[in-house]
Amino acid sequence: MNAQDTFQLDKATLVDQSTAQMDRQFADSAYTLRQKLALTCRILFENGHDSGLAGQITARTGTPGEFYTQRLGHGFDEISEGNLLRVDEDLNVLEGDGMPNPANRFHSWVYRARPDVNCIIHTHAVHTAALGMLEQPLIVSHMDNCVLYDDVAFVANWPGVPVGNEEGELISGALGSKRALMLSHHGLLVAGQSVEEACVLAIAFERAARMQLLAQAAGEIKPIDPALGKEAHDWILRPKRNTVAFDYYARRALKNPRNADCLSR
Repeated sequence: MNAQDTFQLDKATLVDQSTAQMDRQFADSAYTLRQKLALTCRILFENGHDSGLAGQITARTGTPGEFYTQRLGHGFDEISEGNLLRVDEDLNVLEGDGMPNPANRFHSWVYRARPDVNCIIHTHAVHTAALGMLEQPLIVSHMDNCVLYDDVAFVANWPGVPVGNEEGELISGALGSKRALMLSHHGLLVAGQSVEEACVLAIAFERAARMQLLAQAAGEIKPIDPALGKEAHDWILRPKRNTVAFDYYARRALKNPRNADCLSR
C-alpha cells in the first residue's frame, strides 16, 4: 500500500495499523522484575511522589501469596534492586534484610480480590493529597489523563492508617474492578497488570490531580465526551505503549547520577 492510500482509510483502521506497527517496532522491556520495581521507585520520587517513608510498592513474585516490596526505613530515592524484600501475604520476610511497611497489609487484600493485578503502588503524592484534603474525586478531563478515564474509584471517608484488616477489606472493596483509587485525606492507589502499567498510571494520576487543582482555581472544569474518553483510555493503556513509556521514564531517571545505584545488587 502506498503512503498516499492511508488518506482514504477510516480512523478505526488507522488505529489498528498503528497498534500493529507499535507491537512490531518495540520489544518488551529488558529489565527484570526487581529492576522494574526499583526503577519505579526512583521514577516516582522524581515525579512528585515523595512523602518521606510513606507509600509502598509491591509486585507478585510469580509464587502464589508472595510479593516483592521495599524495606521500611528507605525512601523511594534509596530503593535498589538489591535492597528489596520478598514477603508473604502475612508480611513475613522470606528474603532480604529488614521489615516491610506494615501498611502493606491492604496490598494482600487487593491481591486476593484481584487475580489480574500484579503490581500495586500507593503514594501520598502532594497534589493528590491536596485534592484529597478537599474530599474531591479525581476528574479526568484532558487527553493526557484519559489513561485513567472511568477507571478511578473514590473513598470519601478516611478510614485511618491502613494497617488493619478492616482497612484492607474497605480499600479492596472500594477499588472494585478499577485500576486506581482516590483516598480522601490520604493519597492514591494504583493496581496494574504489570509494573510498567502501574508506574504509568501513578504518574498520570498525580499529573491529573495537579491539573485539576490548577483548572479549578481558574474556573469550572468541563467534562469530555464519554465515548472519546473511553477511546483515548484504550488507545493509551496498551501493554506495549506502557513498556515504551516506562523505558523512557527509566532512561530519564538513570541520567541522574543520584540513581546510579538503582540497579545494583
